[in-house]
Amino acid sequence: MTGPILWESKQAEAATGGRSSGRWRATGVSIDSRTLQEGDLFVAIRGPSLDGHAFVEPAFAAGAAAAVVSTPPAEAAGGPVLVVDDTLEALNGLARAARRRTGARIAVVTGSVGKTSVKEALAHVLGAQGATASSERSLNNCWGVPLSLARMHRDAAFGVFEIGMSAPGEIVPLAALAAARVAVVTAIAPAHMAYFDSLEAIARAKAEIFTGLGGGIAVINLDAPFHELLADAARAAGAAETVGFGKHPDADLRLIATRSDGNGLDVSASWRGERLEFRVGQPAAHWACNALAVLCAVHGLGAGMREAAAALSTLPALPGRGMVHTLRWGDGELRLVDDSYNANPDSMRAALATLGTMTPAGGRRIAVLGDMLELGAVSRQAHADLGADIERNGIDLVHLVGGEMRALAGALDAGRLGLVADRVDDIVPGLLEDLQGGDIVTVKASNAVGLSRVVDAVLENAIPAAAAADRQMKASGRAL
Repeated sequence: MTGPILWESKQAEAATGGRSSGRWRATGVSIDSRTLQEGDLFVAIRGPSLDGHAFVEPAFAAGAAAAVVSTPPAEAAGGPVLVVDDTLEALNGLARAARRRTGARIAVVTGSVGKTSVKEALAHVLGAQGATASSERSLNNCWGVPLSLARMHRDAAFGVFEIGMSAPGEIVPLAALAAARVAVVTAIAPAHMAYFDSLEAIARAKAEIFTGLGGGIAVINLDAPFHELLADAARAAGAAETVGFGKHPDADLRLIATRSDGNGLDVSASWRGERLEFRVGQPAAHWACNALAVLCAVHGLGAGMREAAAALSTLPALPGRGMVHTLRWGDGELRLVDDSYNANPDSMRAALATLGTMTPAGGRRIAVLGDMLELGAVSRQAHADLGADIERNGIDLVHLVGGEMRALAGALDAGRLGLVADRVDDIVPGLLEDLQGGDIVTVKASNAVGLSRVVDAVLENAIPAAAAADRQMKASGRAL
C-alpha cells in the first residue's frame, strides 16, 4: 500500500452505518476490479447488467484493502469486508463524509457540450494554486459523482466535479452531495433529445445543478439558449451571484477576439471592463468559450484569475477530445485530430469549423464522422444539416460510419463523399490505403460508435520516427 490513507475502517463504518469484519486502511476507492489499484477500497455496486459482488475476489486478488458489500462473501474472498444494507447508498455516505471533512472550495460543471473539457481545464489551472481533487474521465453519473467525492482527501484546497444527466431529476441528488460553492453550465444544446421534448426541457434539467449551491455562485454561458431561464433558476435556488460569460454584451467575462495558429489559441477578453489577454494550449475555436467558463469559475472559487489564465497555455491535450497527433505518413506528415469521444450537433459543427481553420501541407482536409446518438426525432435532420458545415469549412473528403450518417451521405455531393459503412471496421482498410502525407484528418462521433478504433489504426500504421528518418535519408541518397 502506498500513498496517504484515505479511509480507515472506523471512519467508513461511521460514514456508511456498516460493520467491518476487521480493521483496514485504504488509500483509494474503486467500483471496478479491472482498474482497481493496490490499497483501494472496493465498493461492490449492483448495476443494471453486472453485480459488483461477483468481483469481490478479483478485487482482493488485485490488492484491494477491503470491500464494501451488502451480501457477505465466503471467507475465501480474500480480505476484510464492510457489510452495509445498500452499497450505492454506502458510496453516497462516503461521499457525504468526504465532503464534510474537507474545507475544499468545490466547483461542479454540467452542460450539453464541453463539461469534461471545462472540468479538466479548471482542475489543471487550480492545480497550480493548491491541491485539487477532480473527477476522472467522465465519472459524472449516480455512481461516478459519489465515487469522485469519496476519493477526495481532507487536505484538498479545491475540488472540481462533473455532473451529467439523461433525464430530469438526475442532477438534484448529485448537486446536493457536492454542496458546491460554484456551479457552471457550459452550454445548452440538442444532446439527449431522445429523452427530452425540447431544448427548454434540457435547460431546466441542467438548471438543477444550482439546487446544491445554497449561497454560492452560478456561472452561465450568456450565448446559450435559455440563459435567462438558467439565471432565474440560480437565483431561485439562492445563488448569491450570477456570473455570465460569452460574446454577449452583458457578459461579465466577454469574448472580444480569438486567433488560432494550429497549435494554440490566443484569446482577447474583457473582465468587467478590464482587458484580459491569454493563450490556450488547444487550437480549436470553441476552446475560447471553455476558457471563459474556467476563468469565471476560478473567480467564484476565490482563486487567482490571472494566474489561471496564464496556466491555460500549458493545458495538455485531452485524448478523444481534440488531441492532435502529428505523424510520419508515407513521405510526408499527417495530422490526426482525435475527437472520437463524443458528439452532438453543436460539438460536431465546432470540430468541422476547427478543421476548416487548419491548413494542409499539400494534402486534404478529411473528416471521418460517425453517428450522433440519442437525438430522437431530430436525428436524421441533424445529421443531414452537417452538409452545410462541411461545405462552408472546405472539407475535401468525408468518410461516414453508422446508419444515421446515411442522411448526411445523401446531402453531400459525390466529390466530397468517401467511404460509407455501418461498421467502423469496414472503413479502416480503405481509409488507411487512401491517407496521404500532408492530409489533416478529424475523427468524431458519439463514443458508442467506436471511432476510437480508427484513431488506433492510424496511430499503429504511422511510420515510427526512427524508420521515417531512415527512409528520408535513403530517399536523399545519404544512406546505403
